[in-house]
Amino acid sequence: MKFTVQRDRFVQSVQHVSKAISSRTTIPILTGIKIEASADGVTLTGSDSDISIESFIPAEEGDHQLVDLEKDGSIVLQARFFGDIVKKLPADTIEITVSEQFVTQLKSGSSVFNLNGLDPEEYPRLPEIEEENVFKMPKDLLKSIIRQTAFAVSTVETRPILTGIHWSMEQGNLTCTATDSHRLAMRHAQVEANTSELEFSNVVIPGKSLSELNKILDDTDEWIDIIVTDNQILFKATNLLFFSRLLDGNYPATKNMIPTESKTSVKLNSKNLLDAIERALLLSREGKNNVVNVKTIDQNQLEITSVTPEVGKVTEDVHCLDYNGDELRISFNGKNVIDALKVIESTEINIDFTGAMSPFVMKPSERDHMLHLFSPVRTY
Repeated sequence: MKFTVQRDRFVQSVQHVSKAISSRTTIPILTGIKIEASADGVTLTGSDSDISIESFIPAEEGDHQLVDLEKDGSIVLQARFFGDIVKKLPADTIEITVSEQFVTQLKSGSSVFNLNGLDPEEYPRLPEIEEENVFKMPKDLLKSIIRQTAFAVSTVETRPILTGIHWSMEQGNLTCTATDSHRLAMRHAQVEANTSELEFSNVVIPGKSLSELNKILDDTDEWIDIIVTDNQILFKATNLLFFSRLLDGNYPATKNMIPTESKTSVKLNSKNLLDAIERALLLSREGKNNVVNVKTIDQNQLEITSVTPEVGKVTEDVHCLDYNGDELRISFNGKNVIDALKVIESTEINIDFTGAMSPFVMKPSERDHMLHLFSPVRTY
């Protein structure tokens, strides 16, 4: 195999596929990046058997030649060194030559590296996916859906299903839900499906997979195709394929957890609330405590307090834009509420409380496409 490739595009592709490679894999070949050169261009693949990423560099793009092929072929190179090497090469192009025994030479400007490669025949094949159930959405919408839900997944492996984000689809409406059993984030979005019959109810994608996908996608309104099968999901963008396995098991029925009525409804400026809770948590630096107490002063003011016995106490008043219902006294994990306020993208929020010991719901005031649910904390 021998080809020359534009360095910048090659580095970008190497960085994309490296996101799928784990240093902890038990399969030695998966510590490498597979490179295939053909007349069409160069394909790079990285995988850890949970996530597989394929990035393609076309031979030509518009008026630019990106790849100059002399001899097609393939090789697997150690990702750990390879990524650092290509980033630091001096010239605008890289020449890659594979000779006997998989020895690979990288040449760029005055710099020459000889690397020992691995047999590409041993590299596992990517899953073959039947493209029956396809739906699509703009990349920037997908990125905001991931950002607004992935933070709420569980980081504890005791209930593996909660480390994923639950996707369900009905009549072109996608609902994405994440919960760690103390908080819940839910986001709705209208998407375009290839068939009006496309519906699914229990697709659970590992939160880690979606977070890695989010890092790779650029923030544009270009569309991305999404294909769901029984145990895999494929995200298909221009020159990029991202496969993830799905989690096994049934996701808890979260719809029943969301209260439909409230005893107290409050409308607040989201930035004022965020700032107040962040200040309230300044005294609980160690993060063990994180408990914030809220009570009604009058129809226009809520009092926010946080006490850390060995450090001190902070008290702050927050102005209510609107207030309906009973007096309020509740305690909650302030960090969870901060995480939600950072992704809510709305200047004003509504919070509905159903009592001191019942979960409460926070929504953006302007739109009805997302909600956050929080469990209160017992403080006595």
